[in-house]
Amino acid sequence: MPQEASSHSYEKLALEQRDNGVCIVTLNRPSKRNALDAATIEELIRFFSGARGNGVKAVVLAGAGDHFCAGLDLVEHWKEDRSPDDFMHVCLRWHEAFNKMEYGGVPIIAALQGAVVGGGLELASAAHVRVMDQTTYFALPEGQRGIFTGGGATIRVSDMIGKYRMIDMILTGRVYQGQEAVDLGLAQYITEGSSFDKAVELADKVAQNLPLTNYAICSAISHLNNMSGMDAAYAEAVVAGVVNTQPAARERLEAFANKTAARVRPNS
Repeated sequence: MPQEASSHSYEKLALEQRDNGVCIVTLNRPSKRNALDAATIEELIRFFSGARGNGVKAVVLAGAGDHFCAGLDLVEHWKEDRSPDDFMHVCLRWHEAFNKMEYGGVPIIAALQGAVVGGGLELASAAHVRVMDQTTYFALPEGQRGIFTGGGATIRVSDMIGKYRMIDMILTGRVYQGQEAVDLGLAQYITEGSSFDKAVELADKVAQNLPLTNYAICSAISHLNNMSGMDAAYAEAVVAGVVNTQPAARERLEAFANKTAARVRPNS
């Protein structure tokens, strides 16, 4: 692993780089239910800023212990007694981290268990694929805490489940679990067993895609959704022009033409 991504240079994250280019990134504050303090956010920015350049082909994002992430470290926030200006800049660092994730071009599979709450849900929503298990629960308890979301819930969570469902979650503290959470869009997969094992399975699969193709999927789609319809159509054509003519794709296209490529079939 390049020095920039070395696990020895991180204190809040545990990193494991696998031979196939998949990197396991684990929030490593289990005694705090992996609550996000300022130092963890800075480590997320550092890792995801360099992930693609360091040869990472896919990321599994997990939490140590029984919970994925319980959100903002409220104890740190209370002790710091921040000014409005200070906390605004804390929030901007959260946005920096989550934008590096969503737009960085490296597929991120979140392995969810236990609490995915507040800022933890904002973190999960910056991943491209979310896998939950039977212990996973989602909530935005900011309303009951006397605070407001600051890490992108109004952008990403509302995009996943709709504006009014998100407002309901914040106003009432409503908790979603199980198949209902998948049906709403909070996760794409639910497992009877380990969400981590399923996330690794998916990461291993997507790591076999061409890196430029994955970059387009995990960056361009989000950008295109921020554009007007006409602008998005034009930009999509430009991206397709680059990606669909890449030299590395010719071998795969030849296999399709020769009928030696794997065929798309329905799940059995």
